[in-house]
This record gives sequence, structure tokens and C-alpha cells, in this order.
Amino acid sequence: MILLTGAGGFVGRQVMRYLAEQGHPLRLVLRSGSPASAQLSQGAEVIETPDLFQEGSEWWLAALTGVDTVVHLAWYTEPGKYLQSELNLECLSGTIELARASIQAGVRRVVGIGTCAEYDLAQGMLQTDTPLNPQTLYAACKASVFQVLCQLLPTAGVEYAWCRLFYLYGEGEDPRRLVPYLRRQLSAGEPAELTSGNQIRDFLDVREAGAMIAKAALAERQGPINICSGIPISVRQLAERIADEYGHRDLLRFGARLDNLFDPPCVVGVR
Repeated sequence: MILLTGAGGFVGRQVMRYLAEQGHPLRLVLRSGSPASAQLSQGAEVIETPDLFQEGSEWWLAALTGVDTVVHLAWYTEPGKYLQSELNLECLSGTIELARASIQAGVRRVVGIGTCAEYDLAQGMLQTDTPLNPQTLYAACKASVFQVLCQLLPTAGVEYAWCRLFYLYGEGEDPRRLVPYLRRQLSAGEPAELTSGNQIRDFLDVREAGAMIAKAALAERQGPINICSGIPISVRQLAERIADEYGHRDLLRFGARLDNLFDPPCVVGVR
């Protein structure tokens, strides 16, 4: 039995899909009244809660009964708000509560989800042993969870892996993000206003990312894992590839928006 939190989310849907296709029994923890509940419940157990980050040990012990592996994907990630939101602190404390309950329930393996933003991004090419230097509350809370659980879970005999996500795009993506914005503008024949596009990033389709996380849940590897392509590509190159699908490179307005001075020039993962 594999318990998933955040199965209705951008990444979680892909993890759930892969595990379900492999025939693994799933138990999903979803927000009460979520539209995803009915859609995702086919073939899986569903436990609903108003807010999983507020649940205590007794609730989690019941939810974890008979569970072998936990894949914890849930976190607050609303675009434009999540990076400095104090809700990250609730996610941090709630995640540690889940980990403590996992120990008590005899869970064998826990897989958590981190971010490439935990690293010192000035390093450019990021390996799993690259020093951490988070620059937002979101990344700091993720890094804190990673470090706490590194000490807590293995000491208690629980296997622990931490999957750090890089720049994901694809099915179910929030429309405020780069790729949906480009597709919306170009499909309508409207200009797409962009920065210089010189930033080099590590882009990965969310379906592939979901499969990588699911495989990490089923494997034995412990510690940090980079969920990345390992392929450097500039934002300009990505935008041009998408524009070519519509035959509209002429609609790309590079330089129409100012570059963020705090945006690192290169963020690429090393598997």
C-alpha cells in the first residue's frame, strides 16, 4: 500500500497515474470537497481532510494503517504567493508530524518532494551534494524539512528519499506559468512579452517527472535525488521551440519585460 498526499496536484496526478498503471494499491489523502476526489477515487482508497497539515498524530496513525510507503507531494504552491507565504511554516510543521506518525505506524519508506531552489543556485550545475543556500521562505522550509527528516527517519529505521524538482511544465500546469502563457498568446495570434530569455534552465515534462518520483518510491535509493533532465536550455530556446509549433516566432517580444536582477543565470540539475 502506497499513501500519496497531493495526488490532485500538478505533479501528484502524474505520480499517481504511473503507480496506478503499475498496479500498486493506493491510498490518497485529499482536501475535503476537492473536485479531484471523485475523479481520482477509482481504484484507490480516498481519505479526505479539511487540511492535512493541521492533522495530529492520531489522525495520521489511522490513515497510515497498513501503509508500506508514503509519497508526500502536498505543499502550498500558489503562483505569485507561495515563495514568501507564511503558509510554508504550516507545511513544514505538518510534514514533520506526518514523518513522526510514519515512524509510529511502521512505514518502511518515505519519499518527500523538495525543490532545486534549496541549493546555492550560484553554482549553476547542481549536484545532490551541492551546498544548500535557500533564498526564499518556501525553499528554506523545504530545506529544513529535508535536513530534519534526514536525521529523524533513518535513525528510526525508515528509508528516506528526497526528490528535488527543477523546472516542470506540461499537463495541468497553472495558466499563469511560462509555457501556458506562451501557448495562450501564440494560439490567439497575440504577442508574448518576455524577458531577454538568456536564462539557462533545466526544463522537464511533468509526466516524466512523475514517473521519476514514482520510480524513486519503488526503489531503494535514499537521500536527495534530482528530478531533472540534466539538459541546459535557455528560456529563449524554449520559447522559440514552442513558437515554431505555431509558426509565430515573430510574436515573441524578448526584452519587453525586465530581467529579474536576482534571477540566477544558470540552474541545471545533474542526475
